[in-house]
Order: sequence, then C-alpha cells, then structure tokens
Amino acid sequence: MRVLITGAAGFVGSHLSDRFIAEGHSVVGMDNFITGNPRNIAHLIGNPNFRFIRHDVTNYIYVAGKIDAVLHFASPASPIDYLKLPIQTLKVGSLGTHNALGLALAKDARFLLASTSEIYGDPLQHPQSEDYAGNVNTIGPRGVYDEAKRFAESITMAYHRAHGLPTRIVRIFNTYGPRMRLDDGRVVPNFIGQAIRGEPLTVYGDGTQTRSFQYVSDLIEGVYRLLASEFSDPVNIGTQDELSMIAFAELINDITGNKAGIIFKQSDRILGDPQTRRPDTTRAQTILGWRPVVPLREGLERTIEYFREVM
Repeated sequence: MRVLITGAAGFVGSHLSDRFIAEGHSVVGMDNFITGNPRNIAHLIGNPNFRFIRHDVTNYIYVAGKIDAVLHFASPASPIDYLKLPIQTLKVGSLGTHNALGLALAKDARFLLASTSEIYGDPLQHPQSEDYAGNVNTIGPRGVYDEAKRFAESITMAYHRAHGLPTRIVRIFNTYGPRMRLDDGRVVPNFIGQAIRGEPLTVYGDGTQTRSFQYVSDLIEGVYRLLASEFSDPVNIGTQDELSMIAFAELINDITGNKAGIIFKQSDRILGDPQTRRPDTTRAQTILGWRPVVPLREGLERTIEYFREVM
C-alpha cells in the first residue's frame, strides 16, 4: 500500500510510519511541526519508501499519485499543547479532518481517524466502553481538545454514511514510549524527567487518581489491525492494567533508583482532569484479536533508557 500519515513527525505518527515501512508499504508523511519533531523521522529521510511533505492539514491537502489509506494523526495531544494552541487544536480536528476525509474520498482510499479516550471526558462509567457517550464540559479549557475529537468522529461517520467511505476510528488511551517530548506535560515524561534528575516526583492531589498505560508498540499493532479490518465503529485501544498515581510514581522511582521520593501538591483539577481512566477493550479483543503484550515495567525501562539518552 501507499499510505498518507498526517502528524507523521509526532510521537505516535512516527512509530506508525516505522511500522508501515517495516511491513513493506510506502508512506507519505505529513506534518507542520507545530508539535511534531523532525528528529522523530530523521532516520526515515532518504528511505525510498518514505516521502515527507511539510504541510498544515487545515489547508487543502494535495498529494500526487495513488493513496490507498489516509491515517489522520495530526493534532496537539498533551494538555500543555492544546491549552497553548486552542484554536489550532479545534481547526485540526474540524478543518483538518474534513480535508483528510476529502482526500481519502478523492483517492478512493480507506480513512482511519486517531481519536482519543478524552472524548469520554471525566467519565461516569468505569471502565469506559465505546457505547458510553461521555461526560464532557464543552466550555472548559480541555473542551478544545475533547470537542475537536468528538467532531472529528462525527464527520468521519458522516462521510461513511453519506459517501460510503470505508472509515475506521481508534480511541487511543494513555500511551507512552520513546519519542515522547520531555516537556509535553504528561505524567510519564514528567515523572521520568524528575526521576533521572534525582528530584522528588510531583503527585497532584492525593494521588488516588488512576490511569492505565500502554506501550506504543501495542497501540501501533492495534491501529494496524484496525485499518485492515472491516469494522467502522469506534474501537478502544488501551490496557486494562490500572494503577494510582502514587503507585505509578513509586514504580518509576524503583526502576530509576531515584531515592528522592514523592511530594504532593494540591490540585483544583481546573483542567477537568479525570479521576479514572481505563478502557473496556472487549471490542478490540473480539473484532481485532488484539490485546496489549508489553508489561508496564518493561515498557518503562525502554522509555527511561530513551530519555536518559536525549537528556
């Protein structure tokens, strides 16, 4: 296949590019570097199966030649980014998705949307299944990301129903691994950065809030299988191994040998940070035969090694 991946210089997009090339496919990577990093795809430059186009997908997208699939991964994805870039986040979820869908339709290509667990908001259902409509504050600070992705899902399904476009929607839960930005504000790079520097890890609130973390290769496997499937409704991809922020911080300190411990800071949760986040992955297991395989400790060891190198 020849596939277009928007957001190809991002954390997930670059790993996705690697996977498709490893499978013998040709990748057209697209990014405007608003949050992506050229270093993430530097190893692909010169590869005959990779072509890069610097472009903002909120503008009309043109790609010469055939395209068999469009995978739309362009978007700020961390709270620091989308709070700093609220308009751009809304535009890439709306105009960017519209343009990417238009290209897929024109090329008679499959379309896969990278959605997010954030569409569930601060969930009242636990774990979250794909039929849960969510609990989202449309006018809160995080609404720019949540609603951008919710709109992106809606227009994707509209193209599927109105035009018969073969579409796929992956709802991505907390994912970590090499090529995350140290300063992106998410808990994994925050904790690892502090631990490597020998600082106490900062836990906000009482530390009882929970998350489930999947290694990036598990996510990529799920996306790859979903694109090849014939299933058009959203699919959660994430791990059901849930742990508190206190337990997670203690694990990071243990792996890094950091003796500085943990400090607690008050948090008023003004960003609408959810108290719990864990997917129901029954659909992924049933439809795709997928389940995560990388243990948390092993994945963190790989990620910590990466951060030691880049720091």
